[in-house]
Amino acid sequence: MAFSLATWNINSVRLRAELVARLLREELPDVLCLQECKSPVEKIPHDVFRALGYDYMIARGQKGYNGVAILSKLPMEDAGEQDFAALGHARHVAGRLENGVTIHNFYVPAGGDVPDREVNVKFGQKLDYLTEMRDWFHATPPEKAILVGDLNIAPREDDVWSHKQLLKIVSHTPTEVEHLGQVQDAGAWVDITRQDIPQGQLYSWWSYRAKDWDAADKGRRLDHIWATRDIAAAGHSSRVLRPARGWEKPSDHAPVFASFDL
Repeated sequence: MAFSLATWNINSVRLRAELVARLLREELPDVLCLQECKSPVEKIPHDVFRALGYDYMIARGQKGYNGVAILSKLPMEDAGEQDFAALGHARHVAGRLENGVTIHNFYVPAGGDVPDREVNVKFGQKLDYLTEMRDWFHATPPEKAILVGDLNIAPREDDVWSHKQLLKIVSHTPTEVEHLGQVQDAGAWVDITRQDIPQGQLYSWWSYRAKDWDAADKGRRLDHIWATRDIAAAGHSSRVLRPARGWEKPSDHAPVFASFDL
């Protein structure tokens, strides 16, 4: 079975429902994983997406912040969720396709502004969340699985606009990169995006603070698509839909795509 998949931090699914619909109409992914939906599940506008053929939705939500959802044209069953670091946040949901592939959709905590857990509780929560992800994948090694989402870390030097200037900035600090690497190793995950695009600067997020984000191009690759080694060779056609960052009233993230032939 061949299918295409996209992941997108939408920064409010209700506020940007039309942008989601535009993506579904124009790009036609079989599966779309959304993060930062900022909505209780019952208020996610599934009717808008169902009208475009996305009959299946698996989601976890809460009022005002966090929230993850998987929209699918393909039959999908709910495969549960994990509350890493016991934060009580809607940050993970999993769905299983009929071919047995499990898709994990994550929204890892951003971590605040100061990369020091002694003075910034949010940074400690982020590291604890990643540690528990690592331990979970160690305890239950995933097979035939895809992990996507806003992981809020740009791990490689060419995943940020300036490695040197961002070394002490949350999302690219050595300790965060190390923690993410441990998660990746624990699940034997393969970074599909970089498998397809091994060289060069690549970003999926540009700050709202930039007057002209496109010209300044001070981006970071915070959004990821991984797959377990048993199916990684089936992944291809990775891309970042950069133009979506320039749509009217956009999210500060751009969608990331990959396809799989399984």
